[in-house]
Formats: sequence, C-alpha cells, structure tokens
Amino acid sequence: MLTAYRRRRFTWLFVSLLLTLGVGATLDSLVSGYNVLQLLLMVNLVAAIASVAHENAMRLPLVLGIGFIIARSLRAALGLPGMLAVSDGLWVTAIALATVASVRHALARGSVDTERILAALDAYLLAGLLFAVAYWMVDRAWPSSFGGDALDLGRAIYFSFVTMATLGYGDIVPTSPPARGLTIVEAVSGQMYLVVVVARLVSLYSQQRGE
Repeated sequence: MLTAYRRRRFTWLFVSLLLTLGVGATLDSLVSGYNVLQLLLMVNLVAAIASVAHENAMRLPLVLGIGFIIARSLRAALGLPGMLAVSDGLWVTAIALATVASVRHALARGSVDTERILAALDAYLLAGLLFAVAYWMVDRAWPSSFGGDALDLGRAIYFSFVTMATLGYGDIVPTSPPARGLTIVEAVSGQMYLVVVVARLVSLYSQQRGE
C-alpha cells in the first residue's frame, strides 16, 4: 500500500489542494467554530510532507511539520497566543521546502508522465497557499494592510490566487508596504513559473519522443 501511495503521491497532494481551494472557504462558513480551513491546511501540510519526505535532503519538512503540530497543540491546550505565529511560521517554511522539492521533481530529467505534471501543478498551488498564509500573517502584524476589514484566511486564499493569476479584480487591495511587496513578488513569480515549467516540460517531452 505504501508503494502504491508513493507512485501516486503527487496525485493525492493535488486532490487535497483542490479540496481546500474548491470547498474549504464554503465549509468554513457553514461549519462555524471548527476552523475548517485551518484543518485543511494541516491536511495539505501532511500530504505535502509525505510527497517529498523521501527525496534527498528533504527530511527537514518532516521535522517542521512535527513542530507545527506541537505548536498548534500547545496553543489549543494552554491558550498561548504566541504559538499561532510560531505554528504559522513553521507551516510556511515546511510548505516552501515542499514546494521547492515538487519543482525539482517536475523539472528533473526523465520521462514526462502524469506524476511529473501533477508535481508541477502541486508546486503552483502550494505557492498560492503559501502566499495566502503570508498575507494572513502580514495583516495580523500590520492591521488594515488590505483595507479596513481584517483579512481572514478564506479571503487571503482568494486574494492570493487572484494575484497569482493576475486577474486583478480589485475587491481586495494591499495598502501597507509589506503587503504590496508580497503581492508584487507573487504576481511576477507566478507568471515566470508558468513560462519556465511549460518550456521545460515541452523540452523533456521532445527529448522523450526523440529517443
């Protein structure tokens, strides 16, 4: 069973990410008091770590994931407010490393198969969630960084993917310097990533057919 999971590990991660993005905010609004989105982000973290933990030099996300669970447990048990920032920092760092590992898998030499394509898509979606949590953290540290209302996690995810896709609806506007800086980085890096990944996958596929 473990071998079967490893063969489809990026598929399972993709499913968990789509679940979070597709119905997470809706469930969060329907089921009050359970922080559904935060629970789904924890599921995403576990799936991301499981997908890259066996990669070379990628054991660190596992350690960070354990630290995240400990920090969240301490906050829930003891009500320590500082643990929220610590756990979010651990989540962001672990997801950043998992994103890098997914990109490396997608761009490495070898045949272009479904798992390689899904690894590239996983990296894109993980980056969107990473920026979303970063926006959420920025708005807590610098209140009103995105207008008058506090930016909750659901709106942060929505804003992140609108920014990365360069849709520019304008219903949420970054106003503080840290928020604007993050927005620029996400918009530019999101477009550059798509160009690089498409070029690399096409090149690998052409080499595969040539052989």
